[in-house]
This record gives sequence, structure tokens and C-alpha cells, in this order.
Amino acid sequence: MKQGQYVPQPVEKQVVIIYAGTNGYLDKIPTSRVGAYEKELFDFVEQKYPKLFEDIRTKKAIDDQVKPVLVKALEEFGASFA
Repeated sequence: MKQGQYVPQPVEKQVVIIYAGTNGYLDKIPTSRVGAYEKELFDFVEQKYPKLFEDIRTKKAIDDQVKPVLVKALEEFGASFA
């Protein structure tokens, strides 16, 4: 989880990947694949759950409405990540 110089990730994307990491979604991912996981996860969320990033950005929290959507997105993506 490293950001490029002068290319910081938006806070909502940071929140999603940190949540994934601290809640075990990255445990089985080899360290060498975490960068690909992160990029593909963000693409997946933008395509399938576009409101998720907006909700995290505007609410500035993972509340009772955001959390189930986030968990569903992480589980769904994790099942398809190769």
C-alpha cells in the first residue's frame, strides 16, 4: 500500500484498502500481489459499487449503511481475484 509521489490516493480509496487490510481481506494475498489487488479492487468498486466511494467521502465514516456495502464488495471481489 504505497502511493506514488505526487499521486496521492483519495481518502475514500485509502479507507477501503485499509479496511480490507485490517479486517483480513488481504491475509491470503501474497505481498507481491497487493498492488494488483488494490488497483483491481478500486476498478471493481468503481464499476459495480460506484456510490460506495461517494458515501465514504461525504459521510467521512463507515456507518451502518456503508459497512454492509463495503463488506459485500470486498467479499465479492475477493472471490473473483485471481
